[in-house]
Amino acid sequence: MRPAPRKLSSEAELYTAAVRALMRRAYSVHEMHAYLERRSEEPALAHRLVTRLKGEKLIDDARYALEFARQHARSRKQGRHRITRELRTRGVPDRHIESAIAQTFAETDEALLAQKLIERKLRNARGPLEPRHTASLYRMLLRAGFDSELVRRQLRVSLAAHAAEVPELPEDDSAGEA
Repeated sequence: MRPAPRKLSSEAELYTAAVRALMRRAYSVHEMHAYLERRSEEPALAHRLVTRLKGEKLIDDARYALEFARQHARSRKQGRHRITRELRTRGVPDRHIESAIAQTFAETDEALLAQKLIERKLRNARGPLEPRHTASLYRMLLRAGFDSELVRRQLRVSLAAHAAEVPELPEDDSAGEA
């Protein structure tokens, strides 16, 4: 278990800690405020520093939401519902979330993302898919944040194509010959 971070008392020390944190990863305004409050001896200093970081354009919720949405849609192949939920938990205002989601999914086809996930899972499947495997695939896509209607539509298309590719197993004639 890690020890609690050392409390910082001066604005310069706290600013340096904030910039170092931003070098490691991007933060929303809410996340940065919580980080600075944990590190600061006085909460007013954290608030002042967040205002300074916003003024210097080091933290910006609109930019953060857009980059987060793009990265999670393209790299992690997540849908709009999952990205929206994660941005809300990170304290990003809804107006920034909505514009980031709209812009990201105007550039990226959500149906194609779901299709790629399905194809990747079906590549490893051997033989005909059982209903429990289909249900598992459906739940995985819902957890990834895709709309249920889109998931059903893409699954129908993919499963029909997968069934056409899987060769039929020969019937076992030895049971009838005895």
